Amino acid sequence: MRQLKFKPKSRIREFVGEKLISVNAYAALIVTLLIFIFVFKEAIPIFTDSIIQEEAAPDKMVFKQQFYEGREAKWSWQPTSDVPKYSLMPLFIGTLKAAIIAMLFAVPLGVGAAIYSSEFAPKRLREIIKPAIEMLAAIPSVVLGFFALMILATFLQNVLGLTFRLNALNAGIALGLAVIPIVFTIAEDAMTSVPRALRDAATALGANTWQVSLTTVLPAAIPGIAAGIVLGFGRAVGETMIVLMASGNAAIVSASFLDSVRTFSATIAAELAEVVFGGTHYTVLFFIGSLLFVFTFLINLTGDFFLVRLKEKMQGRTT
Repeated sequence: MRQLKFKPKSRIREFVGEKLISVNAYAALIVTLLIFIFVFKEAIPIFTDSIIQEEAAPDKMVFKQQFYEGREAKWSWQPTSDVPKYSLMPLFIGTLKAAIIAMLFAVPLGVGAAIYSSEFAPKRLREIIKPAIEMLAAIPSVVLGFFALMILATFLQNVLGLTFRLNALNAGIALGLAVIPIVFTIAEDAMTSVPRALRDAATALGANTWQVSLTTVLPAAIPGIAAGIVLGFGRAVGETMIVLMASGNAAIVSASFLDSVRTFSATIAAELAEVVFGGTHYTVLFFIGSLLFVFTFLINLTGDFFLVRLKEKMQGRTT
């Protein structure tokens, strides 16, 4: 039998490779930490500066004003008015409404496509479906925003008879297009990683393909699917260009998903370039950035937790 011969390892090359990998890992961690420190540092005066605290006081934030079709607003985001108002409530509601619509649109399509791709599609068709859906992630968000602004908004207005072209529904559907690849990819990988032995066992008991998918594969892949949903929600919350172009950017408190909205990220993008450096408006925008940073970090951490659970579950079933 022929013996395999390997070249002797180069200690120097191995040492350099290990150090380069370590430097890359630590650099990514340090850059992320520095970004958070910078954003949080610029937001600190909202807690320490007495003038900024007075201008952004709660009584100023809830100052009542007629500003949207005669409706009285208890909470207002009007930082450039004679009496500046910095209530985050309309921005929070707008962010939540757009993200909820995005998830309601993306989760059924993403998970359904993942089930079909992993369980029902022929191999050749699967090799087309997966890259095609994942290609959505490569489309720039500004392109999706332009599509929602020019085409989707007009279509929804004509079909539903909407008063406002740009609203939470329009922005949410466009956000859903950006979220679908995340939900699909993670859900499809989770279902593909379910051991073949579980499918064979269910088939041997007389289950058909649908029963195997719904009673065996889907429950086993739930942690991975949940991780995809959580990470997709984080993308919807942090997305900027789509909501900036397609939501109408009206900071109002409304329960209707057909009204215009304004989100945290769109507010930062639209207003940060025009504020006075170090002023109250500037500090509040950086405070919003800090909230977004912490919120998306917690969402991603939750997604990683579900992925770890899936890995442990799969390893427990295969051992």
